[in-house]
Formats: sequence, C-alpha cells, structure tokens
Amino acid sequence: METIKALTFDTGGTILDWHTGIGSALAAAGGRHGLERDWPAITNDYRTNSLKAMVNAGTDAPATFNIDDVHREQLGEMIAKYDLGAFTAEDRQAIWYTWHQLDCWPDFPAALTKLREKFVVASFTILTVSLIVDTAKRNGLSWDAVISCEMIGTYKTRPKAYQQAAKWLALEPSEILMVACHNFDLNAARDVGFKSAFVRRPDEWGVTGPPDPKPDDHHDIIADDFPDLARQLGI
Repeated sequence: METIKALTFDTGGTILDWHTGIGSALAAAGGRHGLERDWPAITNDYRTNSLKAMVNAGTDAPATFNIDDVHREQLGEMIAKYDLGAFTAEDRQAIWYTWHQLDCWPDFPAALTKLREKFVVASFTILTVSLIVDTAKRNGLSWDAVISCEMIGTYKTRPKAYQQAAKWLALEPSEILMVACHNFDLNAARDVGFKSAFVRRPDEWGVTGPPDPKPDDHHDIIADDFPDLARQLGI
C-alpha cells in the first residue's frame, strides 16, 4: 500500500451512526404524541428507501435533487406508511434536521487525526456538502476535502463519480484507497482503479445487522474498526 496517497471515506454509514440518531428522533416525536411503533424498523425502511432514490442518480443528466430533498420526501412516505399523521411540521423538521446532527462512530475521530498525518483524507459521499459540514463541526472532524456527489451531479456508484473524485484530488485512482463498510461502494471504486478497504460496521442497521456484513475477499484491507485500519496502514 506504499502507493496510497489519499483515503476517501464513505460517510453516511461508515462514519456516521444514522440508525441511532434517526431512530431516537422518530421515537421522540412518537412519544410526544403517545404513538408506539417499531421505530428501529421504520428507521431502516426510511434509510433503505432514501438510498434507493439517491444511489446512481444523475445517470443521463446532472441530478436536480440531493439527499436532503430525498430525506424530506421519504420522511413523508414513512409518515403515511406507518400512520404517523400526528407528527407536526415541527416534528418533521426536527427529524429531518437530525441527519445534519448525527454523531459519528466513537472509534473514528482519533483515527482520523492519525491518518491525516500520512494521507490526504476526504469525505466522498452521496450526502450533501452542508450535511458533511454540519456533522464535521458537531463531531470535531477535520477533513482535508469534502467531495459530495452533489457537486458532481452524478452519484455513486456510477464510474463518473469516482473518476471525478480522483481528478479533483489530482491523483491516479490507484493512489486512492476507498474506505467503506459496504461492498457495493468499494467494488464500484475498484472498477475504476481505486484500492479498497472494508471497515466492519456491525451495528450500522441496529440489531437487524447490515445487509452485506461479509467483506468480499478481494479488498486490499479488511479491518474490524478504524484503529485496526490505521494499524494496517502502518500508523
């Protein structure tokens, strides 16, 4: 891995604990109205449908919407689907804004500081620039760069997204290590020449577990957590 000059991080699940944050926000809104639901399941449904609406967007023309728009739209869908009509406009705004105030996984900040000493580190994400800025400030994260697919107009896992990220970093794809807890993101990056590191996030989807917990064997690094990733990178 001596040729690696930059690390690009999937951020939504690899860095940010969306399940705990959004699940808590939904449960809090439900509690204000005396509603009992399977909040973890609703949270996962919300996330699943948001990803379906966003991943690979902008194929034929630049996308005219972003993940913030999708999160608002899909929240409305969840409210209708799960009979949550008692949620007020204030409830909806509080749930939506929680995406911008998510906590990161506790093993990441210290590892990021170490990794920055040796590599360029960039958030490379389908999330909006404003969401990454907000969560970085909340969690004390210092990114060298933020590359949002919102800026490109084409979203992962389309090859153009990865190619543009490499171009903006002024690096060959082979000089970049894509870091994620999802095989689909890593494999798309590998297809355009990136190296890949799978970091396990067994709790990303709560007790149900992640949809693809087993890393593909061809990844250059398979790490149990971020301290393990740093060790394998010689830090």
